[in-house]
Amino acid sequence: MNERTNRLALESSPYLLQHAHNPVDWRPWGDEAFAEARRRGVPLLVSVGYSTCYWCHVMERESFEDPGTAAVMNERFVCVKVDREERPDVDELTMGATVTFTGRGGWPTTVFFEPEGLRPYFAGTYFPRDERHGLPSFTRVLTAMSEAWHEQRAEVIEQAERLAGAVAEQLNGADEPVALGPRHAGKAVETLLQIFDRADGGFGGAPKFPQPVFAELLLDVRDRADGPTRDAVDQAVRVTLDKMAAGGLHDHAGGGFHRYSVDRHWTVPHFEKMLYDNAQLAHLYARAAGLYADSWYARVAERTCGYVLREMTDAQGGFHAAQDAEVDRREGLNYLWTPDEIDAVLDADDAAFARRVYGLDHSANFKDPHHPDEPARWVLRMEGRPEAVAERLGMEPDAFLARLDGINARLLAERDGRDQPGTDDKVLAAWNGLMIAGLARTAATLGPERGRRFREAAERAARFVLGSMRSPEGGLYRSWRQGNAKIHAPLEDHAFLIHGLLMLAKHADDPAWLDGARALAAHAERVFGDGQGGYFDTAADRSDLFVRARTTHDGATPSAGGVMLQNLLDLHEHTGDDAWLDRAIGLLRSLSAAVDRAPVGTLNPVRALLRLMSMGEALGGRYAFDTADPEPTRPERKAPVTVLANTDSVEVTPDTPGVFKVALEIGPGWHIVAAEPGETDMPLQPLRVGLTRGSGVAVYADYPAGEPHGVEGVGEILVHHGRIEFDVVLEHKPGVGASPGTPVLGVSYQACTDTECAPVHTTELEIGVVLKG
Repeated sequence: MNERTNRLALESSPYLLQHAHNPVDWRPWGDEAFAEARRRGVPLLVSVGYSTCYWCHVMERESFEDPGTAAVMNERFVCVKVDREERPDVDELTMGATVTFTGRGGWPTTVFFEPEGLRPYFAGTYFPRDERHGLPSFTRVLTAMSEAWHEQRAEVIEQAERLAGAVAEQLNGADEPVALGPRHAGKAVETLLQIFDRADGGFGGAPKFPQPVFAELLLDVRDRADGPTRDAVDQAVRVTLDKMAAGGLHDHAGGGFHRYSVDRHWTVPHFEKMLYDNAQLAHLYARAAGLYADSWYARVAERTCGYVLREMTDAQGGFHAAQDAEVDRREGLNYLWTPDEIDAVLDADDAAFARRVYGLDHSANFKDPHHPDEPARWVLRMEGRPEAVAERLGMEPDAFLARLDGINARLLAERDGRDQPGTDDKVLAAWNGLMIAGLARTAATLGPERGRRFREAAERAARFVLGSMRSPEGGLYRSWRQGNAKIHAPLEDHAFLIHGLLMLAKHADDPAWLDGARALAAHAERVFGDGQGGYFDTAADRSDLFVRARTTHDGATPSAGGVMLQNLLDLHEHTGDDAWLDRAIGLLRSLSAAVDRAPVGTLNPVRALLRLMSMGEALGGRYAFDTADPEPTRPERKAPVTVLANTDSVEVTPDTPGVFKVALEIGPGWHIVAAEPGETDMPLQPLRVGLTRGSGVAVYADYPAGEPHGVEGVGEILVHHGRIEFDVVLEHKPGVGASPGTPVLGVSYQACTDTECAPVHTTELEIGVVLKG
């Protein structure tokens, strides 16, 4: 190999190939790297990322392409690059070590392993080439970790033992089963409804993630709920789906959804597009379209699936993993517009229409934070549902959408002529399983004619994965690219593909899909079953992993065990074979302690619990449900938070806003979640001031920045302690508000200790709002 090509040139992962010409002597994760580290007597430096990760690109440009930094890395370590999407098993361990060691996570992860036991002794995320923002330079970290290994070997080994032990306890805790029942499902629903953002939809604050599993659970509950709960569920689901589809998270010109929104209003996304997000959101919108008879939701699902078929489909039939956020090293550049660019594509009437519909007649909503000299641009977004926008324009909804379709087609054609974001074109069995399910559900919602191409695409993908990604042992390979299938798949791939096959079995008349699902379920039991009802994430023969994990958290992607539990119940429904039901009950028992601790973090097991509770006598006494009262028997701790305002009256006119101050005094031992808590997919309610009822004003607050605070199992978030004070501004906005009537203001917050959180609380302010003019 020449000096500018390393061993990653022999890999198939697009992420690893991005690093194949670094001066770093990278190796892939595997025995060759481990043997070399042991031969040389040096630690392993393991860098984990993925091809569409912005900060991964930054660290490569700053450090991995720098010959001086690379020389230090090569001299002192055996350097290993890991694609987290190809190796979720390794990513689980390195991320667990990073969160345990630092209190926060994120990619890239930078983890140092001792070579004999392959246990981590130091972990972090992004390190800059030069010291800044309180972060040490990467070379300083490298030197310190190398010197510690050579000069303090015993202490390093001891630290590695402690860190690996903590991660192992977190990822494979053996908990005794507990009885589950209605109170666990009720707690999950109660928590979701408490953290639901009534103004902007979604759950929790910025950054906002789509969280489709949250809405899926609420839709499961809907038909079982009493009237008030059903109304609350409908509000939470519909406001969330409406706001996401109208906002900038949704790609209006091309279809599909970006990764998440950096703001609470769903306006500015992080622009990468992930197959797993679009798969789950297509399924959710298609399901909601059927339940609510909502043609716009069906349209959103259809355009999302259309985007995947157009831009994310391999010639062999599988679906690609992701599209990058960056174009020409600029965040989202392909997706952004200016009024002049709109005018250049469309005639004058259509340009004026597009500017009004997509908000280009208002101030720009995007400024690149990494390139402040770049001009401001616009992310396309609508101010509401299509029928509402059409009414404001004096148009019929069908005519409005027909005109918008023509405009979108021309904008997309223009956009296709720009430099394009990179596509990670590997095919992952797990994510393909999710997409197969999303396509099958969308096809069923759209009907035989309109949905045919999506059903056919789902069947073609299923045949491809079952034919080209099958191992000789009857299981799956994790990843395929350009004819090369590799890496024996963990449980996740089997569970997610079974899910897709069962969705096809429900909506397509071909016994092959049910047969394939049964065969994979039997293989998963043999390879991943623990013999006591549960599943491990990985096979037993993995000497490179210091713990055999069994994860339970349902986040951006659902946990494998939770999906497998739903699959087993589906197999029982398809076949009538009670053996599948017995297997499902055993798995629920193995997950029960995790559900009891955090129902909202284990929503697929909660959904399965609801299904079992609805079976009644058909369950045959197989499961003894917890019959305790839904309300906790112990009194809830009242969070010692006092909310104060510096006035009892504020006047607002069309020309002059009202301004006043709010203070919160937080008792010892407690903190409240800041207005901008940082990136986390945990359902935390940030500090908010807004209307609790009434209308006529828009509410803005100059929230203070939070303080970093590490929380076990969550990572680092930003919070407030002691006393905070900030300004609130009221602007005269007729018609804006929660309901008709005099505006009433409230402060919502979630107070927590280091071990528990009180329910979200809203304190109404005793301030009279006087509207004049």
